[in-house]
Amino acid sequence: MNRTKLLIVLVVVLAIGAAGGYWAADRQASRATAAAQSDPAKRKILYWHDPMVPNAKFDKPGKSPFMDMQLVPVYADEGANGAAVRVNANVTQSLGIRLAKVEKRTLRPRLTAVGSIAFDESSVAVVQARVEGYVARLHVKTPLSAVHRGQPLIDVVSPAWLSAQQEYAALLDAQSERVQAVRDAARQRLAVLGVPESVVRDIEARRPVRPMTTLVSPQDGIVSALEVREGSAFAPGATLFRINGFNTVWAIAQVSEAQVSLVRLGSEVTARATAWPGEAFKGRVVAVLPDMDVQSRTLPVRIAIQNAHQRLAPGMFVSLDFATAASKPQLVVPSEAVIMTGERSVVIVAHEQVGFDVADVKVGDEASGQTAILSGLAEGQSIVVSGQFLIDSEASLRSTVARLGGDSQP
Repeated sequence: MNRTKLLIVLVVVLAIGAAGGYWAADRQASRATAAAQSDPAKRKILYWHDPMVPNAKFDKPGKSPFMDMQLVPVYADEGANGAAVRVNANVTQSLGIRLAKVEKRTLRPRLTAVGSIAFDESSVAVVQARVEGYVARLHVKTPLSAVHRGQPLIDVVSPAWLSAQQEYAALLDAQSERVQAVRDAARQRLAVLGVPESVVRDIEARRPVRPMTTLVSPQDGIVSALEVREGSAFAPGATLFRINGFNTVWAIAQVSEAQVSLVRLGSEVTARATAWPGEAFKGRVVAVLPDMDVQSRTLPVRIAIQNAHQRLAPGMFVSLDFATAASKPQLVVPSEAVIMTGERSVVIVAHEQVGFDVADVKVGDEASGQTAILSGLAEGQSIVVSGQFLIDSEASLRSTVARLGGDSQP
């Protein structure tokens, strides 16, 4: 008995709610119809419809064939596709809707990346033996030692060098033209064998011939490779030392495929290292390497950085700020005004005394809080920069309803 009473109460409540909703809808429709008929010249009416059945359209007012209520007008300033949204001024303020203008200006996109320091491979000197011999003494005994130009590196003993020096020294005092020609040939032989020019000049000045020859560093830098030890023999063509210049280093940065177009050869780059807070190192782009990483979709960019105080060491990470060129004047909007859904980008356009529309746009670069608009807007239009998600949701709902009723005939 109690269950039966409960069901009866629920049915009565639902009936009262339905009647109340119907009465409210009918009253609203009557008011809209009366307003349209009292001042028909103010706003253009596109068609009439039943709010309870929005996909059916009628060309004149009257009673709805579906419900016992008046048809409601749809005005032209609400959008032919039903996508326009009207918001009361008080509601606009409550929602915090702010407007901005579409402007034309130049953008300077910012490009930043992270890179790692490496030796400058364009500044490498190799100390090599063109003849066989052995190491009598090492002046520099450890890799990664800093050396300067002209610093002794190694003393070597080479029978081929010794005999060539003795031959040249014996010909230095000759006076006849024939012997002078032989002497010139002997000097060329020393150069071909790789005897240092300083040793040859020393022989010419003082006529000494030493069993050991001292090889010196050809440049300032770091000994990146030491291939021999004291007492070890070496074959012709063996590399003894490899010296990397250290006044300039490379930073290898991985730049995303979408931003490679912003990188210009020769453009300036500012590097900052965690090891040296507050200090900036100047560099320039020397190459964009054709080696796409298929996993990260990045290309390596090579930057030459001045390292006069030798503070940047290979393996260090640096943050890089690229100097990019300013674009030509183009339409821009505040980046917060653009709604990106993944499938499209939209901006909410505000119309005076009419409402809001959703405009599909094609976006370009973004810089300093501004986004370039390639199509979809015109200069001077008012756009919404806050509260636009609520408007976009309402507009999408209306568009969906309009599409559902697009094939219906009045």
